[in-house]
Amino acid sequence: MRFELFIARRYLRAKRRISFISIISGISVGGVLVGVAALTIVLSVMNGAEDEVKKRIVGTTAHVIVLGHSDAGIPTDDALLDRIQSVPGVVAAAPFIYSKCMVTAGGITDGIAVKGIDLDREKLVTEVYKNTKPQIQKIDPGAGLRGIVLGHYLASGLGVDVGDEVVLTSPLGGSATIFGIIPRVKKFVVVGIFTSGMYDYDSSLGYVSLQAAEEFVGRAGYVTGIEVKVRDMYKAPEVGRDIVTTLGGFPFAASNWIEMNRNLFTWIKTEKIVMFVILMLIVAVAAFNIISTLIMVVMEKRRDVGIMKSMGATSGSVMRIFMAEGVAVGIVGTILGSIIGFVGCFLLQKYKFITLPGDVYFIDRLPVKMEAGDFVVVALAAVAVCFVATIYPSWKASRLVPVDAIRYE
Repeated sequence: MRFELFIARRYLRAKRRISFISIISGISVGGVLVGVAALTIVLSVMNGAEDEVKKRIVGTTAHVIVLGHSDAGIPTDDALLDRIQSVPGVVAAAPFIYSKCMVTAGGITDGIAVKGIDLDREKLVTEVYKNTKPQIQKIDPGAGLRGIVLGHYLASGLGVDVGDEVVLTSPLGGSATIFGIIPRVKKFVVVGIFTSGMYDYDSSLGYVSLQAAEEFVGRAGYVTGIEVKVRDMYKAPEVGRDIVTTLGGFPFAASNWIEMNRNLFTWIKTEKIVMFVILMLIVAVAAFNIISTLIMVVMEKRRDVGIMKSMGATSGSVMRIFMAEGVAVGIVGTILGSIIGFVGCFLLQKYKFITLPGDVYFIDRLPVKMEAGDFVVVALAAVAVCFVATIYPSWKASRLVPVDAIRYE
C-alpha cells in the first residue's frame, strides 16, 4: 500500500481529539448519500416516464402514418397497401378515417375524435384490441347497428357502459338546406371500452368500423391515411421516407410517432437534465462540508504534517494524503447512496405504490426504469465534485513549513 493511502486510512479510522470534526465528516457522507440516492431515483423515474409514454403512444398510434396532400384523403386501394407493405422494414399497414365530432348520451355532450378502422388490419398495427374490454372480434354488432369503442375516461364522463347507445353529430357531409347545413346525426352502440393509460387518448378518442366512418363522415371510397407498423420503431423516419419514395412522392407524405411527439420527448429530456443539475446541488453542499472537514483536520494534524515533511515527505505526498481522505468520504457516500437509490427504485418498480392523476401527468402510476449508465454517471459526478472540494485544503496542508508546524508542539 502506498504511503499516502496508508496515512489517509489511519486518519480516517483514528479517534478525533475534536469530536466535532467526526460529526462534520458524518454529515458530509450523509449529504453525498442523500444527493446520490435522490439523483438515481429521480433519473430512474424520468427514464420510466419516457419509456412508458413511448409505449402508450406507440401502442395506440402507428409508427408511421401515410397521408395525402388533398383534403379528400387517399383512395381506398388494396394495391396501395400491398406497395406499402413491400417496403423493407414494414410489418403491416391499415387504412383509417379520422374525424372530429360531438358525442351525446343522456343529455351529456362532449367532443370526440372518431377513428374508423378495419379491426382485422388494425390488430396488426396497434395494440388497441389488447386494451379493449371486452375484447371484440368485430366492432359492428350486426342487425343494421353500428358499434363504437370509447376511451375509459370519455365513457365515464358520458355515464355509459357496454350496451348503451350514444349519438354522434358531425357537420361534415351534412345536408344543405335553405336554412343552412343540417349536421349528420347517427346512433352508435357502445361495444367496448379501451384503456391506453394515456389520458389524452382515453378522454377523447372513439373507434368505429371503417364502413361506419365512411357512411358517417361521407367519405366513401377514400380514407384519411394509412397506418404502418415497422420492425424497428426507432427507424420510423427512415422507413417513412422509403414509403413515400416507393409511392412516387407527391401527393403522398409520411409522418411518424417521433416527429408527432417531438415536443413531449424534448421536454422529458430537458426535465431530466434540469433535475440532474438541481439535485447535484445537494452533493455540492456536501462538498462544502468536506472542505470544512479537511481544513479542520489539517489544523488538527498540523504537527503530524510538520514531522512527515521534516522526515522527507514531499508537499505532493502531503497533498495526496488529504485528497485521498476527502475522496474516501465522497466514495463512501456515493456507494451508500447508490445502494439506497437502487433499493428505492426496486421497491417502486415492484410494488407501484405511488399513483398519479392521469389528467395531469399523462400516465396513472409512477414508472421506474433503472439504467446502469445513469448510476455510473451520477457516481462519477459525485466523486468528481468531492475530489474538487479536496484540492484547496490539501494544497494548504502541503504548503505548511515544517519548522512553523512543530515550533509550538
